[in-house]
Amino acid sequence: MTEVQPASPKPYDTPSRHRSHPGRPHAHLPQASGRAERSGGLMAGMVCVMGRVAAVLRCVLVVVIPLCVGQTNLKSPQDIEVYAVNTNFTLRWNYTGDGTNVTFSAQYQCFDDLQTNEPEWRELSGCQNVSHTECDFSSAITAYYDVHHLRIRAERREDKSPWSSIFEMVPYEIALIGPPEIALQSINGDIKIKVSPPEANQVRKIWLNPLLFKYNVVIWENSSNAEEVRILKILPIDVIEGLAPETTYCLKVQATIPLDYQEGLFSPIHCIKTTRKVNDLLCPTNVRVFALNMKFYLLWNNHYKEHVNYTVQYLTGFLKNLYDDYSSKWQKVSGCENIADMKCNLSSVIQPTSASHYFRVQAMNEYNKTCLSKDIKVDPLVTNEIGPPDVKVDISDVLLHIKITPPGGPANEIMSDLYDLSYNILYWKNSSDNEEVKTKETKQTIATISDLTPSTLYCVKVQAFSKAYNKSSDFSKEECVGTPGGRMNLGLVTHMKSKLLTLHRPLQSSLVRKYLRHGIMALPSQHPLGRRSYQQSATAACSISLLY
Repeated sequence: MTEVQPASPKPYDTPSRHRSHPGRPHAHLPQASGRAERSGGLMAGMVCVMGRVAAVLRCVLVVVIPLCVGQTNLKSPQDIEVYAVNTNFTLRWNYTGDGTNVTFSAQYQCFDDLQTNEPEWRELSGCQNVSHTECDFSSAITAYYDVHHLRIRAERREDKSPWSSIFEMVPYEIALIGPPEIALQSINGDIKIKVSPPEANQVRKIWLNPLLFKYNVVIWENSSNAEEVRILKILPIDVIEGLAPETTYCLKVQATIPLDYQEGLFSPIHCIKTTRKVNDLLCPTNVRVFALNMKFYLLWNNHYKEHVNYTVQYLTGFLKNLYDDYSSKWQKVSGCENIADMKCNLSSVIQPTSASHYFRVQAMNEYNKTCLSKDIKVDPLVTNEIGPPDVKVDISDVLLHIKITPPGGPANEIMSDLYDLSYNILYWKNSSDNEEVKTKETKQTIATISDLTPSTLYCVKVQAFSKAYNKSSDFSKEECVGTPGGRMNLGLVTHMKSKLLTLHRPLQSSLVRKYLRHGIMALPSQHPLGRRSYQQSATAACSISLLY
């Protein structure tokens, strides 16, 4: 309650100049005696009473008059909120005052991005003179992406409360996605489901692009002891597999917009009983894709004992995101029509930059009976596996040079660009001791390692990886190369020379002569000479080469 402040003196509160002062006689008034005195006393009493009444009236006026000028006993509504589903908007609030004969009216502002001046307040349609603490104002909102301000006040006849605090909203941002509509069909032990997007049958739509919707289904067995609940991502037209035959399942579907992190309301629960599953031996099974370095092959199995021809079909992945029937839009893969092999090269359809595709296999026996496999999705950059790179190593002075050829070879450079490949280089001293393995990461195909130890054999292997796709290749084959030796004292060289002359293996002797000529060491790690023997002999060779 607002405290009433003392009113300032009014003109009629000004003291009269004829007002007597206490203890001070009026010299100009004659002295009264007898009846005159009694009469004067009676009149004085009446004047006193009238003065008290006037004083009381003045006090009442001081208190009442401010309430009559712009003030009210009505409280403002509080806790304003909006509940929205699709294009249905409901304004809700609380009212803690005396609700007797109280109604409520709301106003709104709509801020257009192109508007420079503040918009005027307008009456909110559907929320005028309502007696409850909520109202539906769906008809008033048409600009779903603009900022709106809402306010509301209480009213009792001519008395009106102050406006509530302003509620700000962008309809699209606060609206919940409504439940989708679904239709179910039981087919050969599976459940075929067709989903219609929210607002499918409405003229006014807040979700302008239904292709942005993704759908989650929650499905469970409708029995007293069922505990397993499956949550699946489904397409607008999809098949739920892996179900028990002749069993009742219940499910509900939710629409989401992942790009905006929005989740919708679930549909009502629908239940359906699966049929008995019939396995046709003619149908291809275990359909799968083998993909390495952007070369794709479709493989499958078949248990049919007689002769069978196969035709591979494909469907552009985009079509499965639509709500229309795509059954007539499957096409044949070139080179995979009426084939006997259970393998198909998909290179005529899939390119590194291709979008996703779906593939299936149609089998036909000698009686022209056909059966289709289940389809499989191929997203090139996701399905493909990265092979190991090729590596070459070389030595110059005390630097180890590593040249990397990307997976798939020079002709497949586009794959390196699409994956944004990086390389993990492992290198170590190849000795009898447990040497530390060092790593170096690079995005370049040429790398250099420094700070090498002379007369030492180093080995290298490289792995390609893509952070964006969380993929990595196997490591390449190990490649080893030795560093040149330094000068040694003459006594040690003479001793090593005598050792060298006693070599009894022709292979070792020839190798020593070879590396005496070149002055460097470079052998693969798997050479028959053996790593330790090679190191000893090669070290001696490098040392003796200093004598020539």
